[in-house]
Amino acid sequence: MSIATMRKALTGVSGVPVTAYDGKGEVEPRITAKVYERVAAAGIHNIVAAGNTGEFYALTPQEIRIVHEAAVSGVAGKAPVTAAIGRSLREAIGMAKDAAAIGASAVMSHQPVDPFAAPAAQIDYFCNLADASSLPLIAYVRADGFAVADIVRLANHGNIAGIKFATTDLMLLSRAIPAASPGGALFVCGLAESWAPTFTAAGARGFTSGLVNVAPKLSLAVHAALEKGDFAAARAVVNKLEPFERMRTKFRNGTNVTVVKEAVTYSGLDVGPVRVPGLPQLDQHDREELHRLLQGWEAEGDIQTHSDQPAVKAAG
Repeated sequence: MSIATMRKALTGVSGVPVTAYDGKGEVEPRITAKVYERVAAAGIHNIVAAGNTGEFYALTPQEIRIVHEAAVSGVAGKAPVTAAIGRSLREAIGMAKDAAAIGASAVMSHQPVDPFAAPAAQIDYFCNLADASSLPLIAYVRADGFAVADIVRLANHGNIAGIKFATTDLMLLSRAIPAASPGGALFVCGLAESWAPTFTAAGARGFTSGLVNVAPKLSLAVHAALEKGDFAAARAVVNKLEPFERMRTKFRNGTNVTVVKEAVTYSGLDVGPVRVPGLPQLDQHDREELHRLLQGWEAEGDIQTHSDQPAVKAAG
């Protein structure tokens, strides 16, 4: 896929599906592919394989490839598949080559988690990876401490399609966007629907989403409103989904994936628990609270609970 086409896809919703496990805790590729099939059928614009909601850091490199293959199979060409990569630079380069071989459209590099990483050197990591990748790269920036010059250097790299900006440093974002060269990397809200209106006002386009696993209709409604510049309508939808997103922030985001996987299981696909160190399962109180919320959404037609059908009808 050309970098221009990838940038256009990034102006939409970048959905991050969960990874399904079987009863022994192994990656279950058939159910994982089904999750991706449902998200693609809903009309999501870009689908990220093995992102944070897919438990990237809990997977081995071999399992990451299994998830990438399941994603390409499940999406079946309905949308771009962006394969998440990372870890050491050498491992990430290998993952990028594998992703190209199995038919991914682009790669997204997780930010290095090395405790001794320096801001400028992390930009070097992204740029070196973009140099080595035959696919367009999205850089996932989620740490603080970067200077405007760091972000601009990243945005101006010829093979970086976008920057998934996942910090609340809006001053940095609002300064970096106009400082970058026109036609460079697209700045994308990396903090999902709740932050999308604020990031859009600062100049970003598109946003990431874990909500698409169960209620893509709501994600697409936020996107459609923002594309029209109707911030009031976008905020109304955000307010509706706020209890779901707030539940995901418990234990300093330790329940982030847990809530999503419980919701997917509620919808009819048993995707198994979250691997530690994420919270494996919700307690009974939180599970009941989540189910009440989902029942309300189901009554309003925002989700469907059929394991053999897409979660919602294709948008548009």
